[in-house]
Amino acid sequence: MPDTLSTNSPIIAAYRAATPGSAADAEKAAHLFPSGITHDSRYIEPYGLYIARASGPRKWDVDGNCYVDYFGGHGALLLGHGHPKVVQAVHGQIERGTHFGASHETEIAWAEWILKLVPSAERVRFTSSGTEATLMALRLARAFSGKSKIIRFKHHFHGWHDHMTSGYASHFDGTPTSGVLSGVAGNVVLADQNDAAGLARLLEQHDDIAAAIIEPTGAHGAQLPIDPDFLTALRDLTRRHGVLLIFDEVVTGFRVSPGGAQAEYGITPDLTTLAKIMAGGLPGGAVTGRKEILDLLDFQASRASDREKIHHPGTFNANPLSAAAGIAALEVVGTTDACVRANRYGEELRRRINEVFEEERVPWAAYGTFSMFHLFTNPEGIAITPTRFDPLAQRAASLAGNRQAGTVHKLRLAMMVNGVDLSGSPGGLVSATHGDAEMEDTVGAVRKSIRALRREGEI
Repeated sequence: MPDTLSTNSPIIAAYRAATPGSAADAEKAAHLFPSGITHDSRYIEPYGLYIARASGPRKWDVDGNCYVDYFGGHGALLLGHGHPKVVQAVHGQIERGTHFGASHETEIAWAEWILKLVPSAERVRFTSSGTEATLMALRLARAFSGKSKIIRFKHHFHGWHDHMTSGYASHFDGTPTSGVLSGVAGNVVLADQNDAAGLARLLEQHDDIAAAIIEPTGAHGAQLPIDPDFLTALRDLTRRHGVLLIFDEVVTGFRVSPGGAQAEYGITPDLTTLAKIMAGGLPGGAVTGRKEILDLLDFQASRASDREKIHHPGTFNANPLSAAAGIAALEVVGTTDACVRANRYGEELRRRINEVFEEERVPWAAYGTFSMFHLFTNPEGIAITPTRFDPLAQRAASLAGNRQAGTVHKLRLAMMVNGVDLSGSPGGLVSATHGDAEMEDTVGAVRKSIRALRREGEI
């Protein structure tokens, strides 16, 4: 795999020295997968980590190095790796069967937990992923409303299907990305989050909007945070114009609170998409919401209303293994303080990291909401005080453009050398299993990494 970073960097040299097993695996993978990876976010130069096992808030690579994990299964593991109740449920289901090709009682219990916890849930349709859930939500919205266009907010991620590619990381003018039909991209209207006046103008200009879809805490898991007042305005405006509101709670569902962001903010959307925590760390997703909308998937209801039924097969819809894991996970979320503990740790972690930035005189900031955090590395060099940083006061372009290749890459490598695995934002997601030891190890790793970056002239 090509290494475009400086070859004389002590940070890169230390990473290579600590991870020869990962380097060897990456060399094999380079001959098997595009860029040697199976998920875009796992791309990092010179190569990414290869993990051998994980438990609770930590994981170990093939070289035996231990890391405090803030990837969290891409956000699926609020309960940490290998939660005993989830493991027990999956083991039990494996013995009973992994795929029946038929309905089963486990899917009923799984759906009952979703209806119990999620305010908008009246009916549920299971899918295999969050991408499939958002795809189905859009299809339901267009069929129900008889309208063709969708409002999306710039930088928000809703999966990788054709409706969701422009305006996420590029093509903010709405033009189609490679391989996407212009007719699909042309039916997506891009808007700016936190701009209620601009949204109102769009809704006045277009009378063919079927739905608006949004990450309710803001783009990229609140890297671009939402003003809660904007959510209220969004709900009011969509209702006033007869536009369906879709909350994409693939990340926030069962993380922000047991009822997701909609329960926390007291705003009920028409449709909600779910995945990640919902399936207990196994593959699985769902679209849920108003019965009259989900009735478009119902044989009898669609026939009675003389409407064409939406066809929806799916080999792994409500897979028994995912259902068993999901039941166990949602029971823990719904009956314990798991969300509260993760949120409390996230708040404390952001505070402690900002204290390190101030002590080390680095004009960066840790910020975020609930159990999510991001590190703002200040690419434009603005004057900030880390402990008083207000991300809502920053330009969206500044927050979204926070990934300057050299500094952020080296920060992530330095953090791995010091025993912490961050996501590429850079930042991460917290589990309910992160505790005092992980806090101290993380804060210590931040301080060591800052000093290493300073020695290399990156700060």
